[in-house]
Amino acid sequence: MADDGDRDETGPEPTQMAQISRVGLGETTSLYISAAVMCLCGPVMLGFAVLTGAELMVMGIVFTVVFVPLGLGLCGNTVVEREHNRRLDAVGVPATAEITDLTDFDWSGEESGVAVGLRVSGPGLRTFETTWKRTHHPALRVGLRLPAVVDPSGGRFRVEF
Repeated sequence: MADDGDRDETGPEPTQMAQISRVGLGETTSLYISAAVMCLCGPVMLGFAVLTGAELMVMGIVFTVVFVPLGLGLCGNTVVEREHNRRLDAVGVPATAEITDLTDFDWSGEESGVAVGLRVSGPGLRTFETTWKRTHHPALRVGLRLPAVVDPSGGRFRVEF
């Protein structure tokens, strides 16, 4: 009998769903409110400029052009991530993510993070390796095993940390 690492080599490539365990109701509400504010700030400025004759026309156009697409993207991303997390909750299989490597990297020039090498395995799953980029945490160390959830048909997974 073949070991779990040899199973289903033609399955979908695994992709990580979230770097946090779940997006709760408070975080989701905050994201939707932020998206709404982004979408409305430019049009409100334009309306105010038209109705009052204020000198906000150019700024309203710029805010509309820049922030409406960003707000719509944030909203769409939140919807998709919640859908994927609901699917993981419904059909996900428990797995183990073992830390195999820790490498520091610069995230945005000012902030540094850590690239965590993971080997994800579980009963009936194809073992795979991936990298999880996140902020530093003192509990992360090579050899640490973290609980994970894997969608075997969709190839998505979430590390519960």
